[in-house]
Amino acid sequence: MRARNDSLDVYPNRPAPVVLEKDGQRVVRQDMLWGFPPFRQGAGYGTNFRSLKNHLWRPWLDREHRCVVPASAFSEPDRNTSKPVLWRWFERADKQPFFFAGIWRPWIGDRGTKKAPNFGDHTLFSIMTTEPNAIVEPIHEKAMPVMLMTTEDVDQWLRGVSADDALKMQKPAPDDAIVVRPAEKKAA
Repeated sequence: MRARNDSLDVYPNRPAPVVLEKDGQRVVRQDMLWGFPPFRQGAGYGTNFRSLKNHLWRPWLDREHRCVVPASAFSEPDRNTSKPVLWRWFERADKQPFFFAGIWRPWIGDRGTKKAPNFGDHTLFSIMTTEPNAIVEPIHEKAMPVMLMTTEDVDQWLRGVSADDALKMQKPAPDDAIVVRPAEKKAA
């Protein structure tokens, strides 16, 4: 999955603007990298989470570690296409921005490559997904991001007292709330 925040495309292991609450104030952090550490050797970054039974996510669902990620669209590779894979972008029908429900955590390790290691302290985020709605499902049958589209949604995610309060937000966007943009080729 990729995300778009106006003219900024966000990719796994790249920084993105992330909003969190600290001391009752909303703070924008620009230094968070997208993706929790791989859960096993050779696995990709944990860019999203859905199963809350997984021990990798549950500890970070407390109020202190919830965040939101501003976006204007998100994309998924179209499972109905072959090479080249086409990416389908989804946005709100009213073209307004929204937020992804997310969690963040500190982490010490290497976020680089063999050629260019990046050892050190990092702040990472991951976004919550849910089952796809009828608009996303023909393209990506597994999941879609949780889209927070109102101030009340954002407040419930960030300020819900318990993890269960926040988890009430884990549902797909209404079918009439999002549309698909024309296809584009996979980024190199």
